[in-house]
Amino acid sequence: MLGSAFAQTAEQAGSSQSQPGGLGMLGSLLPLILIVAVLYFLMILPQQRRQKKHQQMLQALKRGDRVVLSGGIFGTVSEVKDGTLMIKVAENTVIEVEKGAVAYRFGTQT
Repeated sequence: MLGSAFAQTAEQAGSSQSQPGGLGMLGSLLPLILIVAVLYFLMILPQQRRQKKHQQMLQALKRGDRVVLSGGIFGTVSEVKDGTLMIKVAENTVIEVEKGAVAYRFGTQT
C-alpha cells in the first residue's frame, strides 16, 4: 500500500514536469524584453530629450546672453562664431570657448 502511494506520487510528479510550458522560449525572454523597454523609457528617452533641448539652446545663443560654462565660469556672450563663442567674463577680459562648453543660459544682459 505504501509502495503504491509512492509510485503514484512519483508518476504524477514526472508527468507534470514533462508537460511543455505554454510560452516556451518567449516566456523566458519576456522579462528581459520588459526590462529593456522600461530602461529605454526611464533612462534613454529622457536623456535624448535633454540633449536635444541643450542643442537647441546652443543654436539660439546670441550676443548679450548671460551664460554659465561647464567649468562654472559666468559670462556674457560678446560674439558668436561657427563653433565657438567669445565670452566676456570681466572688464577687458574675453575668452573663446566651444559652444558645447556652455552649460546653460540664464538671461540677457540689458
